[in-house]
Amino acid sequence: MTTALTTTSTAELDALAAAAAAAAPVWRAADAATRASWLRAAADALDAHVDELVAIADEETRLGETRLRGEVGRTTGQLRLFATVVEEGSYLELTVDDADPSLTPPRPELRRMLVGVGPVAVFSASNFPFAFSVAGGDTASALAAGNPVIVKAHSGHPRLSERTSAIVAAALVAAGAPGGSLALVEGREAGNALVQHPLIQAAGFTGSLGGGRALFDLASGRPDPIPFYGELGSVNPVVITAAAVAARGEALAQGLVGSFTLGVGQFCTKPGVVFVPADAGFESLVAGFAAGAAGGPLLTDRITEAFPAGIEHLEADPSVSVVAQGLPAEAGAAQPIVLMTDAAAVAARPETLLEECFGPVTLLVRYSSDEELHAALEAVPGSLTATLHSEPSDEVGDVLEVLTRKAGRVLFAGWPTGVAVTWSQQHGGPWPATTSLHTSVGATAIRRFLRPVVFQDAPEQLLPEVLRDAALASLPHRRNGVLRVP
Repeated sequence: MTTALTTTSTAELDALAAAAAAAAPVWRAADAATRASWLRAAADALDAHVDELVAIADEETRLGETRLRGEVGRTTGQLRLFATVVEEGSYLELTVDDADPSLTPPRPELRRMLVGVGPVAVFSASNFPFAFSVAGGDTASALAAGNPVIVKAHSGHPRLSERTSAIVAAALVAAGAPGGSLALVEGREAGNALVQHPLIQAAGFTGSLGGGRALFDLASGRPDPIPFYGELGSVNPVVITAAAVAARGEALAQGLVGSFTLGVGQFCTKPGVVFVPADAGFESLVAGFAAGAAGGPLLTDRITEAFPAGIEHLEADPSVSVVAQGLPAEAGAAQPIVLMTDAAAVAARPETLLEECFGPVTLLVRYSSDEELHAALEAVPGSLTATLHSEPSDEVGDVLEVLTRKAGRVLFAGWPTGVAVTWSQQHGGPWPATTSLHTSVGATAIRRFLRPVVFQDAPEQLLPEVLRDAALASLPHRRNGVLRVP
């Protein structure tokens, strides 16, 4: 059930932006313990309201209680992870060069750190109504960096957006954060105005290529352009060798079907194009598992309408055939489908065959030689992930080199759906997967919302606390080129 969104007026947006700008210096100045306590307070509040929030989310997204409860746990886990990132301190990249008059030219004292950029706009995603939404990873990392956030609600879950925003904003204020720390705007026009507002200093987005590109252009076209960190589209290529099929074909086929149908195929890391050796029989194995795969309702009316159109677009290519379909779906729901083409067609018509189709579909691509495989892989656009299933006897160095160029995360076991929220995660890739080199998941997502500042020959009492020698003694930093870890 979708509730119509209201539209935030220009005057209301101006007031929210002014409040965020007033809160920004307080967030920047807050010490690590204080800022971490604010993040944990937000997490605690979401956990306390999990029953209420999951019920609203299930009504609006039809994702089911089990999935949604797990997603709330991921969301609060992200907030708590970023609390530890703030306390650990290495994200600040503290760097000191002591003055040295003996050098030519003489070197002044330089003390460098990263600081928050200021108010950040975050655009919610449809497919993760908690983890990539109002209190999701973009918001958590922006707050951790010391920035207030204004979120553009997604039209697919407006009531959930409003309630989540109210809970988190109240929790932040109750924990001592300033008013204006988190706010919500609604409506497409308000979203466009938000990314262009002169008080907004950066934006994070997860969504379609078309919508993201439009906002990216607005952010870049401002009189004062701002960074726009967009996750836009990804086909997530998979390469399977003949030796891998021979060794574990059934397990691979079962894993593929489970992955491309997970969440009714609405994960940004869904394996959308799978390169398989011709004449290895892998498509028959996939067909066997796909026949029993269930589909289901999609997130929004717009996605529901787009899915069959996307299938028709692929099937219109003369090289494409249907390998298998899943269990029949009820009216308005999506039925899983496996399609087949060949590597030569992909290399010749990538604009048709490699266009992302959101929903439970995957495209198998037969290759008969290394040359065919390489030519087709070169046509694959930048992706969030790439997966290589091979055996120790395979010579796959050249394939791995291409996949590493094409994606931000390269897998050698398992399937790409599911993204661990960790210090080392990279959830981003070359265009059109993302608009930047940064990750939107994991500890280093905080780097998007920070900028460097250096203080030259500053009196100690005017330095930020963390750049003073007393504080540096307990923080990771580099001094005169030497890394020091307490």
